[in-house]
Amino acid sequence: MEFRHLGRSGLVISEIIYGNWLTHGSQVEEDAARACVNAALDAGITTFDTADVYAQGAAEEVLGRALKGQRREGLEIFTKVYWPMGEGKNDRGLSRKHIMAAIDNSLRRLQTDHVELYQAHRYDYETPLDETMQAFADVVRSGKAQYIGVSEWTADQIREAHTLATDLKIQLVSSQPQYSMLWRVIEAEVVPTSQELGIGQIVWSPIAQGVLTGKYLPGQAAPAGSRGADPKTGKIIGKFTENEELLRRVQLLKPIAEELGLTMAQLAVAWVLQNQNVSAAIVGATRPEQVADNVGAAGVRLTPEVMTAIDEAIDPVVERDPSLTVSPNPRA
Repeated sequence: MEFRHLGRSGLVISEIIYGNWLTHGSQVEEDAARACVNAALDAGITTFDTADVYAQGAAEEVLGRALKGQRREGLEIFTKVYWPMGEGKNDRGLSRKHIMAAIDNSLRRLQTDHVELYQAHRYDYETPLDETMQAFADVVRSGKAQYIGVSEWTADQIREAHTLATDLKIQLVSSQPQYSMLWRVIEAEVVPTSQELGIGQIVWSPIAQGVLTGKYLPGQAAPAGSRGADPKTGKIIGKFTENEELLRRVQLLKPIAEELGLTMAQLAVAWVLQNQNVSAAIVGATRPEQVADNVGAAGVRLTPEVMTAIDEAIDPVVERDPSLTVSPNPRA
């Protein structure tokens, strides 16, 4: 495993992060989920990313149980707050009330007294940003989190939050966006702003939710048991799987990966790690062998010629529009 600093902070994390979105507590039985966590630990992964909303808290609980007994000082545990966790009017968002309740609930489920990184899962248009940042500052000063981060925020939102964090003398160190060969919407604005401010990207969906494994073929139904075949997750990845030209061009990556001795998944993860502003790639798994496959991307260096070949293969179907970094509108 290779390790990198998270942005310009002193925190060192594994460049492959194990994430449990859409796995623990929902799709995968607990024994399998624990096996995946153990496979991650065996592979040298020390950094784990989750969120309170994943399986409505069950994902945090499973991760907490799976990591119990590990040397806590050797781990970096990240979680997030924003999405609804109940029916109450204050059970969502980034208000002080919700943040203070949410961090305590997350720590209880994770069976730890702190997380290394506490992240705003989206931007909250209903709460003044200074209220949110003051609450995060108090979470940090209480020792319940060491650093703060954001997820799917625009460049302007990141800049404003960083200014407030600096005034409050806390460290906003990370941005967690969707990023892959096919989805590059952060490159025009978020990445340059983050580089300027010393903020690192920890990117989710580097394999485009499985599309960059090459298993989805043009003109064919999604493989049985895949996310594309699942009624819930199939809608999420439809922007990729419903594009026949995109699926055709993804197949052009196969010989590139084979020539390098990589699987297509490893090529996809290695590609995001070539971006100097990317501190780590978050990978998920439903089986331990998928963890081992993804970890094979650690330390891989792609030559400029390979990067060019990748662009030539898929450039016409790459999404780059920065306006696609969005958070939910205020409630009516």
